[in-house]
Amino acid sequence: MGKVAFVFPGQGSQRVGMGFDLFQGSKAAREVFEKADEILNFPLSRLCFEGPEEKLRQTVFTQPAILTVSLACLQAAADKDGLRPDFVAGHSLGEFTALAASGALDFTEALRLVSERARLMQEAAEKYPGGMAAIIGLDEITLEEICQETGTQIANINSPEQIVISGSNRNLAWAMDLSRARGAKRVIRLEVSGAFHSLLMQPAAEGLGRVVSQLDFREPRVPIVVNVTAEPEKSPERLKEKLVQQLYSPVRWQSCVEYMLGAGVSTFIEIGPGKVLSGLIKRISREARVISLSDLGSISSLNL
Repeated sequence: MGKVAFVFPGQGSQRVGMGFDLFQGSKAAREVFEKADEILNFPLSRLCFEGPEEKLRQTVFTQPAILTVSLACLQAAADKDGLRPDFVAGHSLGEFTALAASGALDFTEALRLVSERARLMQEAAEKYPGGMAAIIGLDEITLEEICQETGTQIANINSPEQIVISGSNRNLAWAMDLSRARGAKRVIRLEVSGAFHSLLMQPAAEGLGRVVSQLDFREPRVPIVVNVTAEPEKSPERLKEKLVQQLYSPVRWQSCVEYMLGAGVSTFIEIGPGKVLSGLIKRISREARVISLSDLGSISSLNL
């Protein structure tokens, strides 16, 4: 077997009921949920298990919920033989999960940081209303031209077929119309509360920078392939810089996966709710082995 990468999902992977079987069936996972409730002084675990869905979709709750479920899943799987990564990476919010998984932050630090990030992003979204749209079937050069014409930005480069754009509501609608006119196969407005990974998130980035500067990051045990550059990073100071830049810069997920493939990774293990990243990785490389761990059943059947 070649090298192994752990990858962690971002916002949009949440669903009501996520993590419940982990809580019931794994002592290690249950401790993660209980600690999250204690840290936040809020029953986050109940929101994950019971909803309501509208509340779970709110950025301020979604981000800490996905991080908690992902790390609970990781803890539930921790005693599996051979479950050691050569790289870790995460999509947007998932990059913070990767920091915790690699030891750069402990769970308490990561959860508090993500909760503050979510609050800052929600504040920026309310101050500068906007949104995001997935564009299927247009190349990056064409979409870059559309973004320049409409005042929007490329937010996520997810796979050869899927790129997400971000901007104010008016500009985004214009860019979506132009994308259809120029041959996009599908144009989908995403159910998010703001123009994430665009310059409209600059106020959130400034706030996050102040918070991050006060934290003592440790060198991760394994390299983190970061969203902004799609390159491995182990320097605590540079990791801090890239986390802040990520808020207003594109998530280069396709390039992150391609880097890991080029570095010898043949198995990608998605850890956390949903299978969004698994699907994207298979679109990037049909040869890659992709495993999704989201519940006790998938963990128990894991065979490396």
